[in-house]
Amino acid sequence: MRILLADHHPVFRKGLKSMLKGDKNFQFNGKVEDGRFLISEIQKQKPDVLVLEIDLPNANGVGALRQIRNHFPDLKILVVSCHPEEIYAISSVKAGANGFIAKTRTVKDVKEALLTVAKGDNYLSENVKNRRSNDAKSSEILKFKTLSTREIEVLNLLSRGKRNKEIAQDLSINEKTVSTYKTRLLKKLNVDNIAELIQQSRLLQISN
Repeated sequence: MRILLADHHPVFRKGLKSMLKGDKNFQFNGKVEDGRFLISEIQKQKPDVLVLEIDLPNANGVGALRQIRNHFPDLKILVVSCHPEEIYAISSVKAGANGFIAKTRTVKDVKEALLTVAKGDNYLSENVKNRRSNDAKSSEILKFKTLSTREIEVLNLLSRGKRNKEIAQDLSINEKTVSTYKTRLLKKLNVDNIAELIQQSRLLQISN
């Protein structure tokens, strides 16, 4: 894998090269210390992976990622930073990076990140992935909190595989009312069908 290292910290550049020295998977094709030369060096070196410091001088941080992605849609980009992962990781990926890794991570983590990105997969640390998962789950929980008691009862019965007629009998309501509740549930939980409703409720252990 041909790597172009865009970072203005000499110690980090030398350290990364030293860490990966002797590993045939990695080959450093060049370096960039100033964002003004980033595009031209990518064109010249044609790397497989760009290792990019988000604070590269004259590169405008996350804005540079969008510019690079527009110029080189197939380039694999791994962002490295001394900034907290929870702040910059997701925004970097959204802006076009294939992965993000903090400079405090281990050699093993860096190698894993490079290999993952080179294959075309996205790389985020377990901490960031867990945080994303928890944030998504919290968002869904907030949606469920908007449901009325009756709506939750209908959802529980749907999750158990019961049909409209059975739900109507269990709750002593008519089938038309059940259909109305189902429509409300789809709208409130922002899903397209009953299968998605059931999936969400089971993931959040709403159903019994």
